[in-house]
Amino acid sequence: MASYKSDIEIAREVKGAPILEIAKKAGIPEDYLEPYGKNKAKVDMAYFDDPKVKSAQDGKLILVTAITPTPAGEGKTTTTIGLADGLRKRDKNAMVAMREPSLGPVFGVKGGACGGGYAQVIPMEDINLHFTGDFHAIGAANNLLAAMLDNHIQQGNSLGIDPKRITWKRAVDMNDRQLRNIVDGLGGRMQGVPREDGFDITVASEIMAVFCLAEDLTDLKKRIGRIIVAYTYDGKPVTADDLKASGAMTVLLKDALKPNLVQTLEATPAFVHGGPFANIAHGCNSVIATRMALKCADYVVTEAGFGADLGAEKFLDIKCRMTGLVPDAVVMVATVRALKYHGGVAKADLNTPNLEALEKGLPNLLQHVENITKVYKLPCVVAINAFPTDTKEELQLVEDKCKELGVNVALSEVWAKGGEGGIKLADEIIRLCDESTKTMSFSYDTKDTIEKKLEDICKNVYHADGVQLLPAAAKQLKELTDLGFGDMPICMAKTQYSFSDDADLKGAPKGFTVTVRNLKVSAGAGFIVALTGDIMTMPGLPKVPAAEAIDIDADGNIVGLF
Repeated sequence: MASYKSDIEIAREVKGAPILEIAKKAGIPEDYLEPYGKNKAKVDMAYFDDPKVKSAQDGKLILVTAITPTPAGEGKTTTTIGLADGLRKRDKNAMVAMREPSLGPVFGVKGGACGGGYAQVIPMEDINLHFTGDFHAIGAANNLLAAMLDNHIQQGNSLGIDPKRITWKRAVDMNDRQLRNIVDGLGGRMQGVPREDGFDITVASEIMAVFCLAEDLTDLKKRIGRIIVAYTYDGKPVTADDLKASGAMTVLLKDALKPNLVQTLEATPAFVHGGPFANIAHGCNSVIATRMALKCADYVVTEAGFGADLGAEKFLDIKCRMTGLVPDAVVMVATVRALKYHGGVAKADLNTPNLEALEKGLPNLLQHVENITKVYKLPCVVAINAFPTDTKEELQLVEDKCKELGVNVALSEVWAKGGEGGIKLADEIIRLCDESTKTMSFSYDTKDTIEKKLEDICKNVYHADGVQLLPAAAKQLKELTDLGFGDMPICMAKTQYSFSDDADLKGAPKGFTVTVRNLKVSAGAGFIVALTGDIMTMPGLPKVPAAEAIDIDADGNIVGLF
C-alpha cells in the first residue's frame, strides 16, 4: 500500500463518513452536535451534563511523544493517528485527541499537523487552514484585551499603568518577524500613547494556554480575569479583570471552547482542538477535548508537541499536575534516519546504512526513554517509524539498546499501511495499559523556589549541569516571588532541536548550562514562562516559505498543501 502520492492526494481519495455517523461511533448523541458542514462539527459542553456521560468510566490515556526533532522528520502525529486506527483494528474503542495546526508553520517551514500518508485526520485542508475559526477567536480575544489596555491609558489611565511596564502583546497567527518589536501609537494625541510594543504568534499567547487548560466556560472566564497585562507605577500588577475585559473576551471564545469532532482516513473519531506550540508554550490540546474523548472511548491517543523534553515534560508537569490526568502508557516515536542525524550524519546521507552513526545517535532516544520511565515513572514503548531504507541490522540495534532499559520496540508502518501498520504498536499499548497502575511522578515540586524548579527541570529532564539566570531574569524572579507566584509550575521556552538551549548541540549533550534570560508570569494559565537561550515567541518565515508552493485552481482545488 506504499504510495508516491502526496498527503493531500491521499486525503482526497477518501470521502469520509458523514459527521453524524462519526458522532454516533463516538457515542455522542446528535442533540449535542453542532455541524460545520458535512464533515466536521463542534460538540456542545452540555454533553458532560448527560447522566450517562457523568456515570461513564474514563478510558485509557496514551501519550505520544518523540525524540529531539531533526530535519529528517519523526512522524509523531502520523503515529498518533495510525495507533488509534491500529487499536480499532484490534476491536478497541479508540479515539484521537490532538492539537489544531497553526497557520504559521503551514505557510512557513514545518508544514501542517494532520498526519501523513495513510494515517491522517480529515478534512486535512480545512483543519490546516481556517477550520472552525478557533484560532481567529483566540486572536480576537487577545487583541481586544490589548485594545482595552491602550484605550484605558488613552482615556486618563486611572489605574496608573506604567507604559514602560506593559507585558501584554498583540497576536497574529502567522510567522512575521517584522512584528516582534514595534513602536505604535504614533501620529498625534488622538492616535494613542506612543510606546514600544510587539506581537506574539497566536499559539504562544497566554489566551491559547488559558483556552487549552480551562475546565469549562466558568473556569475560562476566571482564568482570563487573572491575566496580568501590565504593572502600575508603584509595581502592582494590572489584570484583565481590572480593565473589565474578561466578560467580553469570554464571549468571543464561547463557541471556540467546544471541541471539534472530525475523523481519520479510517473513520476513527478524532477531536482536534486548541494548539499551543511546545517550544514556546505548553504544547497540548485542550483539557476539555481530552476529558471529552476519555468519556467517549476506551483508549484515547493524544500527543504533545516536539521532543519529550518539551511537549511531554509540559504535558506531565503542567497539564497532568493541574488536572489529575495520568497517562496509562507513553509512546516514544523515533526513526533510524533521525538517530543517524543525531549521530553526525548529514541529511543528504541518511538513507545510507551506518551502524556507527546510529549507535552514536542512540543516546538521544535512550535519554528521552529514561526520562519517561525513571523521572516520571511511566510505562513506555518505542515506536520506530519505518522507512524503506532501514536495514535489519539497524532496527535490531535500536531494539537491543531499548531492551537494556526494559522497554520494548514496535515497528510502526502507519504512513504506508494506515491502521494495519499500527497493529504491532497497538498490541504493545494494550499490554501496557492492562498493566498500568495509574501513578506517576513529576520532575519537580511546585512548593520549591522558582530557581530550584528551573534547576530540577534542567538537571532531571535536560541532563544539564545547572541553570544560569541573567541579571534581568534574577530581578524578575525576586519580583514574582514577592508577588506570591513562587508556587506555580514552570513552562520552559526552549529550542526544540536540542536537550540544551543551543540548537547546535545534537544527541544527548553533557557539560552544559541552561541560560534563562526572562521570567514572566502567566497568571491566567497558572504557570511561569522561562525564556531560555535565543528562543522567540514570534517565529519568522524561512528563505523559501511553504506558502510559495500553495495555490488554488479554477475549480477551487488547493495544490501544494503537502
